[in-house]
Amino acid sequence: MSHVKMYTTLVCPYCVRAKALLKQRGVEQIEEIRIDQNPAERDAMVALTGRRTVPQIFIGSTHVGGCDDLIALDQRGGLQVLLQAA
Repeated sequence: MSHVKMYTTLVCPYCVRAKALLKQRGVEQIEEIRIDQNPAERDAMVALTGRRTVPQIFIGSTHVGGCDDLIALDQRGGLQVLLQAA
């Protein structure tokens, strides 16, 4: 299964929803980077994605985007494919 990295904050309901969907699809481990605890990580996230909102989700080297992007990818059938790519 591909490595999953997610930029999050403690109180983000979209982060909770995205993590729940990933776990439903078999993801056992998510590298969670809390940007509310480390402002430098927020700067790194913005530089990497061009976005300021959380979550920002990476599967392998692919930037999926936010929660809505993740849900749309799943509905198109692409999430499992991306998760299984090594």
